[in-house]
Amino acid sequence: MTEPAYRLELRGITKRYPGIVANDDIALAVRPGEIHAVLGENGAGKSTLMKIIYGAVEADAGEILWNGAPVTIGNPAAARRLGIGMVYQHFSLFESVSVVENIAVATAGKFDLPSLSARVTELSERYGLPVDPNRLLHHLSVGERQRVEIIRCLLQDPKLLILDEPTSVLTPQAVRRLFEVLRKLAAEGCSILYISHKLDEIRELCDSATILRGGRVSGTANPKQTSAAELARLMVGAALPDIHRDPVPLAPQARLEAICLSAKSDDPFGTDLDCVSLAVHGGEIFGIAGVSGNGQAELLSLLSGERSAEADMVQLDGRPVGDLPVAKRRMRGLAFVPEERLGRGAVPAMSLADNALLTAHAAGMVRHGLIDRQKVIGFAGAVIEKFGVKCTGPASTARSLSGGNLQKFIIGREISLGPHVLIVWQPTWGVDVAASAFIRQALIDLSRQGAAVLVISEELEELFQICDRIAVIYQGRLSPGKPRAATNVEEIGLLMAGVGPAFRPAA
Repeated sequence: MTEPAYRLELRGITKRYPGIVANDDIALAVRPGEIHAVLGENGAGKSTLMKIIYGAVEADAGEILWNGAPVTIGNPAAARRLGIGMVYQHFSLFESVSVVENIAVATAGKFDLPSLSARVTELSERYGLPVDPNRLLHHLSVGERQRVEIIRCLLQDPKLLILDEPTSVLTPQAVRRLFEVLRKLAAEGCSILYISHKLDEIRELCDSATILRGGRVSGTANPKQTSAAELARLMVGAALPDIHRDPVPLAPQARLEAICLSAKSDDPFGTDLDCVSLAVHGGEIFGIAGVSGNGQAELLSLLSGERSAEADMVQLDGRPVGDLPVAKRRMRGLAFVPEERLGRGAVPAMSLADNALLTAHAAGMVRHGLIDRQKVIGFAGAVIEKFGVKCTGPASTARSLSGGNLQKFIIGREISLGPHVLIVWQPTWGVDVAASAFIRQALIDLSRQGAAVLVISEELEELFQICDRIAVIYQGRLSPGKPRAATNVEEIGLLMAGVGPAFRPAA
């Protein structure tokens, strides 16, 4: 049988929501065995388009052809029957059950957990995506959950694989392994739609690219023959802004300190902290690198106040706060942006105004126990305007925003409070190149105004771009912070693997 010219073809795909046209007359074609990038700013319509292909959203107009024949994809089950698999940027997993049970829900055939567990283990080892099939999902880090999503899709033996920001929480080594998997799949005839804001990845991996801007196709390109600057220009319609990081004198006293912070993890599969010490001064950004699951969650819960410690183990501006809850630490100038923006950073069903109220209520929005709605709406509107959040206004629900726009809102909300200390976990996860540059500059500007900024990220490029000092967390231990100019990606990468004197067992 002759192979069709196109595995998937979209013609005139249009999708409207109240106040916005997410997709406007989109045309796209993917050949068998092709790795095809879909690029665009946050809110350009990429995720909506992928959900239409996967049957999670119904288009208002247009036609989908599969192997040359028109099809109607009414739901994700229908997409999977055709051979379409999708890894979402925001995970579609059940918190209260195990990894293998999550995978079984979306796997056709007999409900045989022992057999499926063996397949999961074999596949995870073959592709270098380690995951224990028997662990409960709510015990997993975001990076480990990403592996579950990828493995669940690969088990379906897809003919078209849609990947929405698949490397946003993977280490450089894991990214290389994933690329090997994708190239092998493509060589076997699997088509791949690849969404990423990492233009260097696109140029290395993808055969072709369709670029969206404002819900429309703004151009197509061969990424291997197109510069990152030109791809960015097609995405945003202008050149990317330069990031400026002028040094400033550091405050003599640390604004945030952890002093031999040790703690057993609440999670039996988590990582215990072993005498973690750090000091972040006003005027600097201190970065922590590390493979997901090495104690980042435990450290952040103790620094933010979500979990208490001995009072002296955590200090803000020289005052012990280790035993204080989140609200009292916030009153002393601490702000915090969690890794999981939809659920922890913002309540999905609530408006942006109400989400602003959750952490900014002490900024004059509540008087005598009554909420000043005008101030709440004004604050949220100012964040939306200043940080370029694409939405219909403060009444927009958090879940209605693209991932990058929600991240800009959450970070803007915290920065607008004028914190003494800002802790940010994965600040630009899943955020487009223009928004990433904006967020990174905002963090630099805040630090240069005298705040101490602690950034936890798996993006080494990000840490080297914005940080003044960088440390590595490995199995609950933290290496000494080194000035950015005194280290390099290779050294940090080795420390992330536990190689180096900082992590050698004591004699």
